[in-house]
Amino acid sequence: MKILVFVETAEGKVKKTSLEAVAYARNMGGEVVALALGEADQSELGNLGKYGAGKVLHDADSRLSHGIIQAYSTAISKAIQDEQADTLVLAGSTLGTPVAARVAARIGAGIATNIVSVPEVAGGEMKLKKSIYTGKAFAWLTLSGSKKVIVIKKNAASAQEVAAPVSVTPFQSGLTDNDFSTRITSIEKATGEILLPEANIVVSGGRGMKGPENWGMLEELAKTLHAATGCSKPVSDMGWRPHHEHVGQTGVKVAPQLYIAVGISGAIQHLAGVNSSKYIVVINKDPEAPFFKAADYGIVGDAFEIIPKLTEAIKAAK
Repeated sequence: MKILVFVETAEGKVKKTSLEAVAYARNMGGEVVALALGEADQSELGNLGKYGAGKVLHDADSRLSHGIIQAYSTAISKAIQDEQADTLVLAGSTLGTPVAARVAARIGAGIATNIVSVPEVAGGEMKLKKSIYTGKAFAWLTLSGSKKVIVIKKNAASAQEVAAPVSVTPFQSGLTDNDFSTRITSIEKATGEILLPEANIVVSGGRGMKGPENWGMLEELAKTLHAATGCSKPVSDMGWRPHHEHVGQTGVKVAPQLYIAVGISGAIQHLAGVNSSKYIVVINKDPEAPFFKAADYGIVGDAFEIIPKLTEAIKAAK
């Protein structure tokens, strides 16, 4: 089995979710080839070998640095053909998921999305476990065609170093003007030292924080933990926090190692955006808050007393 892994980059750096995709492919067995498109740091790409890639391809065409789905699907399809790969693995994202669908249509592959575990392979078939209903249940499905596309959910694999760096091989995608018939005219980037989709730890606040002037204590906690900051939908709707920090079903869906919810009651729409987190800690003065039912750990008390003490305790522990 030969597996091609599409690697996403941001500002030249490989995204953590793509490191997980390489590790996931390694765990499947077989030969792993990683493909990066657009501008990227060469040492970063070479380090993909540490996570299991035996070969790294890179098309440095600057036009591929802007996430044009048509161009990406053409480049990935060509790499699958050139490398004679039978399986494509990539991380689910606003770019990866639509690219996967388009590639699957181009090459006539079966596609499985939101996958959370390494497949069972037997007789040319793959049995996969898929997260459904915003993480509330799982489904099992089978891919049986000669070509397969697997889109993994965040945290489906642990990005652990197991080998050494590899050299990066230039790759020519053979793109034409037709592949760039769609143009991105402007990009408005979310701000912050750590962005929600890539964060390992997220500290979120809700209406229980009483106003935007009280957010400093959450930002201090987040800084101490090297975490991203988030908020509930009512908070962003009231203008207390920017909309790109809205976590939930209609906002940003996150899957960090640790999610800390402060003063958030736990509406079902918010839970749908965070229930893939490995651990959830809820801090709320209302012991009947629905969020406690989904929490791994809960603290009933006044956030204005708890958060400063928690921050100081973490600093002391460091």
